[in-house]
Amino acid sequence: MTATANDKPQTCAQIIRARRANAETVADAVSLAARTAVLLLFAYLFFSRAFLLAQAPGNDMFPAVKDGDLLIGYRLQRDFSKNDVVVYTAEGERRTGRVLGRASDVITIDGSGTLLVNGTAQAGEIMYPTYPEEGLGYPYTVPDGCVFILGDYRTQSQDSRDFGAIALDDVEAKVITVIRRRSL
Repeated sequence: MTATANDKPQTCAQIIRARRANAETVADAVSLAARTAVLLLFAYLFFSRAFLLAQAPGNDMFPAVKDGDLLIGYRLQRDFSKNDVVVYTAEGERRTGRVLGRASDVITIDGSGTLLVNGTAQAGEIMYPTYPEEGLGYPYTVPDGCVFILGDYRTQSQDSRDFGAIALDDVEAKVITVIRRRSL
């Protein structure tokens, strides 16, 4: 019978080294787990507080945004410009629309489908005429702390013509990217 290295009795120094190496491995694993948890917490806070990831809830913005498209929005912007596409909440539902008026802007929509903001006709790539809805009287002055939002699919969308001006607190994010559902 031959003796192997494992058959030799270990010295105290060898035992201490082996236990120390084992303890360092456990400490490294705990450190890795803690760092991973901190990174995941940071990523969660970053993406839940700074950015919005949402699916387009309907065709209110057709053809620019179609039902089911993935929207990436920036939540930290609170000063919206005219023509910004935003995600907002109205009557408990998430919606998308285009900002057309800010505080103190005067919105006028007549029966022929003409949209005026501060007396200037709004032209652009909107394919559908803008008709007034019941409930709002025109000319309409946008109150402080609010924006006037219309969907691009004007004949079908529910927007500020139905709900009135939208409070800035109800605007979740400015859309910065649209990922088409059909390209996924």
